[in-house]
Amino acid sequence: MKARDKRTGLIVVNTGEGKGKSSSAFGMVFRAAGWGMKVCVIQFIKGKWKTGEQKAAERFDNIEWHALGDGFTWDTKNPEQDIATSREIWELCKDKVRSHEFDMVLFDEINYCTGYGWISGEEIASFLREERPEWMHVLMTGRNAAPEIIEVAHTVTEMTKIKHAFDQDIKATQGIEF
Repeated sequence: MKARDKRTGLIVVNTGEGKGKSSSAFGMVFRAAGWGMKVCVIQFIKGKWKTGEQKAAERFDNIEWHALGDGFTWDTKNPEQDIATSREIWELCKDKVRSHEFDMVLFDEINYCTGYGWISGEEIASFLREERPEWMHVLMTGRNAAPEIIEVAHTVTEMTKIKHAFDQDIKATQGIEF
């Protein structure tokens, strides 16, 4: 693994209506961990829901995992609480970046928060421009990535839905969605 002073950190954004945004980011998380990088995963939406990727991460001593959201917020009954939770999680994200402890951080589903107007895209982009160490990789997922986030990113991929099992009344499937 390259030393931090010889590494160019990338900002990677996975967005769009299609499936695979978080799954792709988790692939990068496990790839980085496999190379010995220290990784921090911070989830904005999923909350206490147990997932296969979180169970797999428990096998690595160099992955720190935080599933902190209030659940699937598009069904929210308390938007003020969702905003407050998202703001608290964003503060944790900033703390983890500022700690310089991690080689890679994943802000899973943060783009939903910008899409809902809970955290501005400019706030996130400004923080990354001003405070992210040049060697640190930052991954961000979720639909509706803000233009400011797209602008600051090195790599942006838009997942396009062509067909999804959910549209055929097939519920989330263990091993595929969680």
